[in-house]
Amino acid sequence: MLIDAGPGETEMDMRQLRYFVQIVESGSLAKASRQLFIAQPALSQQMARLEDEVGKALLVRSSRGVSPTENGDALYHHAKFMLRQLEQAVGVARRECVAITGRVALGLAPTTVCRLGLPLVVHLREKYPGIVLNIVEALSGHLASMARADQLDLTVLFNHTGASDLTIEPLLDEELFVIVPQDSRLVAKNRTTLRLEDVAKLPLVLPSPEHGLRKRISVEFERINVQIDAVAEIDSLPLLMSCVAAGMGATIKPMAATLALGASPLRWRCLGISGTPMTRANYLYTLPPHKRSNCVEIVRNELKHVVRRLVESGEWKGVKLPVEYRSPRAVAAETSAEMDSIASDA
Repeated sequence: MLIDAGPGETEMDMRQLRYFVQIVESGSLAKASRQLFIAQPALSQQMARLEDEVGKALLVRSSRGVSPTENGDALYHHAKFMLRQLEQAVGVARRECVAITGRVALGLAPTTVCRLGLPLVVHLREKYPGIVLNIVEALSGHLASMARADQLDLTVLFNHTGASDLTIEPLLDEELFVIVPQDSRLVAKNRTTLRLEDVAKLPLVLPSPEHGLRKRISVEFERINVQIDAVAEIDSLPLLMSCVAAGMGATIKPMAATLALGASPLRWRCLGISGTPMTRANYLYTLPPHKRSNCVEIVRNELKHVVRRLVESGEWKGVKLPVEYRSPRAVAAETSAEMDSIASDA
């Protein structure tokens, strides 16, 4: 397939773009030739032709492989988008009915996967079986990098500056809890909350200082001039929760983390932090409208629907929805509860 060229413009082959993308992602012509099942000399010839048509160097070749130039990097991101759109267009042309089909890449952090992953996959599979949902689980910093590189259609991040060129909307707010095993002797059985000063005295198993959640926790500890003294720093959620389960210490996480070792949250105690409850905002990032396929728009809307259902049914505990996502019944119930609380305090 050729990209139509106007007067004075180049005529670019989509096959060349596919080859170019594979070379950039492989980091070498040799690896790319094996992935593409094309001889390396022929692949080099195609890249030389592409660079000649563009009129700019696209690849830097060295003894350690190849890497894109600044122009090549720009072409890579646009080519990825064009190839994804082409794949979806071909899928539409080949389908035999009006069913919606396509592939959507969604990035989720480990704690979000614990609570949202399975319900969302099941929901979409039942309602839109033609949509293939590719869930990428990674730390939020890596997800932000992938989002900026157009490698994700949607992602959930914990700040509103992760990828400024994408559409951003608030998804939910998570409360952070001190989590210990149900039989832990670190905290008295009658306690349901802890002051931050008391939390600092516990042996803590936390993510590394580079982790977004650790930075959020550190801000609160610095506010009371207390230093965090972690007994272990672990960026793997299952391993971190396994260490806590084994009695190594307590951790500070959203309540969804209690599902990391299986659907048995009753094995854990989640204690609120009194005085200054810690929360973490969740934002939904989506490709801008002009890059958004119909499938991406569907997944975006269904994700918000599943989140609202999980929260309002009580399945997703320790979180709060933005007002615009809540059903009228939920808003009315919350308002009534607040009024009852004010009346009881009066």
